[in-house]
Amino acid sequence: MNGHEGVIKMLLERQDVNPDHPDTFNGRTPLLWAAKNGHEGVVKMLLEREVNPNRGDTICGWTPLSLAAGSGYEGVVKMLLERGEVNPDRPKI
Repeated sequence: MNGHEGVIKMLLERQDVNPDHPDTFNGRTPLLWAAKNGHEGVVKMLLEREVNPNRGDTICGWTPLSLAAGSGYEGVVKMLLERGEVNPDRPKI
């Protein structure tokens, strides 16, 4: 487990942390940030929780799938597409 995964694990153990809460700058959730940066372990941990894998940011509507694909993170893209609820056709805003 790398540092990112360790921090995420500690945060997910807390009852007062909502892993699907967006930031106030552009509405990106932890899953969006992890997908954008190719953190496969973090994406996996977050997908095991109750997070919305189709939720887009509030600026451009980028989803975890679109950010991972746009950044070339094949492993994250595969992980997201394996989930039945991920909509690859969800349009951006």
